[in-house]
Amino acid sequence: MIKVAILSYWHVHAKDYARMAAEHPDTEIIAVWDESSERGRQKAEELGVPFYEDLSALLAKPDLDAVIVVTPTTQHREVMIAAAEAGKHIFTEKVVAVTTKECNEILAAVEAAGIKLMVSLPRLYTGFTQAAQRLIHEGALGVVTTVRIRLAHNGALPTEANPQGSLPAHFFERQESGGGAMIDLGCHPMYLTRLFLGLPESVSAGYGYITGREVEDSAVTILHYASGALGIVEAGFVNSYSQFNIEVQGTEGSIMYDRSDNKLVARSAKLGGTSGWQEVADAAAPTASAFEQWVSHIQAGTKAAENIELARDLTRLMEASNLSARSGTAYRLSDLSE
Repeated sequence: MIKVAILSYWHVHAKDYARMAAEHPDTEIIAVWDESSERGRQKAEELGVPFYEDLSALLAKPDLDAVIVVTPTTQHREVMIAAAEAGKHIFTEKVVAVTTKECNEILAAVEAAGIKLMVSLPRLYTGFTQAAQRLIHEGALGVVTTVRIRLAHNGALPTEANPQGSLPAHFFERQESGGGAMIDLGCHPMYLTRLFLGLPESVSAGYGYITGREVEDSAVTILHYASGALGIVEAGFVNSYSQFNIEVQGTEGSIMYDRSDNKLVARSAKLGGTSGWQEVADAAAPTASAFEQWVSHIQAGTKAAENIELARDLTRLMEASNLSARSGTAYRLSDLSE
């Protein structure tokens, strides 16, 4: 049994990870730490486990094997390096860090400690992603020219039940979050675009502030590739109807996915049979979740190499997007501080 501690309930997905850990047959939650003592004590009481005020005391527990990091994004470096140096395996909410330099420092600590890291990039492991990537690799689309992915919800908009929006107020505090819609929600379309097209040379980002918060609530990043291909990543907290759409266009075919019907469709003469749109039949079978894979890597002593590579690149793309939006100009990834 892998003994796990939850490190903070800052992020809205903390409850989801706690549920995954509670439901997995090979993991057991034994403690909670939180930078907010009040919140941490409440969550620990709900779980029926001890609350630790002192993170170092928790990490020193010899019976603790692993941690789930759901702290403010800007605390990831401090918390994850401490966990790695204590020899605890880490499952973490995206992004790894706000800057490439901090991300590399975390990954170096993980490597030095020999512990197992997994980053929550859940849409990598869906059936539609696996099927889309297969079609791209098989050449069904020819040369990929454009990838456009949009993910949005209404988390910043007032409702009767939530006058300030459904997202917690601290999601809009730059000092804790490191950014808004792009770094939190735009992560998902960003790592998928990176998966389909690879790393771009530069990015151009524009951020919107519809609700007047400290961080952006609407955002677009364009990824520029040496081949001439373009990636378009869109994210928003100010949309009344949640949207998640994927379009991949190529010289010889296209694929589209829409969450409203959860179908991946493709059109390409290379697919045979018909020149019209076809539903991709094998797009509904997901692989193991990121959490399940993390547990398996701990048990088998293996490394989540692809996940870590994509997570590192995600941090690079997010930092470059923030710098581009701030400057109003394109930002080259080669100019990032490593």
